[in-house]
Amino acid sequence: MSYDTAKAELETGEIRTNEEKRVAVYNSGAKCTIPEQVTGATSLSDLNLNWAEKDLPERVRTKHVHRLHPYLGKFIPQIVEIFLRKYYKTGDTVLDPFSGSGTTLVQANELGIKSIGFDISAFNVMLAKVKTARYDLTKVRKEITDILDKTESYSKPSDSPTLFDLEIPKGIETSTQDEYLNTWFASKALKELLIFKSLIKNYEYQDLLKIVLSRSARSSRLTTHFDLDFPKKPQTEPYECYKHSRMCQPTTEALKFLIRYGLDTIKRIEDYSKLRTSASVKVLNTDSRFAKTDKVNGVITSPPYVGLIDYHEQHRYAYKLLELDDQSDSEIGAAKNGSSKKAKEQYKSDMASVLRNAGDHVVKGGKLVVIAGDRDNLYPEIGEMADLKLEDTVIRHVNRRTGRRSNEFFESVFIFSNK
Repeated sequence: MSYDTAKAELETGEIRTNEEKRVAVYNSGAKCTIPEQVTGATSLSDLNLNWAEKDLPERVRTKHVHRLHPYLGKFIPQIVEIFLRKYYKTGDTVLDPFSGSGTTLVQANELGIKSIGFDISAFNVMLAKVKTARYDLTKVRKEITDILDKTESYSKPSDSPTLFDLEIPKGIETSTQDEYLNTWFASKALKELLIFKSLIKNYEYQDLLKIVLSRSARSSRLTTHFDLDFPKKPQTEPYECYKHSRMCQPTTEALKFLIRYGLDTIKRIEDYSKLRTSASVKVLNTDSRFAKTDKVNGVITSPPYVGLIDYHEQHRYAYKLLELDDQSDSEIGAAKNGSSKKAKEQYKSDMASVLRNAGDHVVKGGKLVVIAGDRDNLYPEIGEMADLKLEDTVIRHVNRRTGRRSNEFFESVFIFSNK
């Protein structure tokens, strides 16, 4: 099917089912949309969001602060940018009721658009605030290099002193009674992480340093190299590594990751500082079903999918190390609740509450853009339950990924408005 034919059939309604739309879009052959070229006049039917890896390589999808910390389940900044450019202008305000790692907030700021984010996860809120904060770049570099130097010195074995060794001051933790931390980290790695953590209080940009700590902890757990997202048990023996095609050893140190990610954080913060604007960013640790804020011009969000990811659990190491408040029982669509018929009914009810509440904050005529993998076709009904009008749907084929998570799937971009 040609692009023109597919577009015509979509516009005239001759293609009615989601599956027919997916086939039409997948086979259309249109050139992929370049985000910077989108304007308010761009027709939805002209959008081709089916970027393959060659069209949108990983280094572009994870530019600057978007790769400040791994986050399973985030959407790519390019799709956010397209709908920001389509529906908003400088000075407008956009709301993301599932702000997650802050993708919408970061991209909105780049375009001079004010943003507000809600999220039930304390870690997600910290990460989004760190990504969008304004920094004294000289101080960022000074603080990160200083804490790395001290951590390295304090971590040296006492039986191999050097002229540059520092005596570990009082108040610096080198061990813990926490069962999770002692189970998932080798003693050397945990000692290095705890030293870094204990030093954070001495610096101004404490949340930024906490993100460096968390990212390093993720990589230094006793896990296989190919299963960092949701490891089921600690890996304490050598193993056959699918990622490296060889026998690998469990990770026993954290310092190398602290150094690597500390220096990478400096670069990413500096890169984003060249693009960020003065547009305000507000992130609230709250339940999106009930949260209140000022009126906004519209919504762009990617909600959790039903029964797919436990968002608190994917960062369990951060919750333990940083002693964050756990509100996992309030997650919507959590994997632990499954994807049964009962779970889907609860998901629809919860999502309708979120979108109804978000819609109450949107000015008349504003759009609510919801990006979701809707295999069960739940969102048309969710929109009705939220008293929203479904104006259009754009289907995209997600086939850009590489590695062990290279499976292909379809996403829907639902364009809602208040009735």
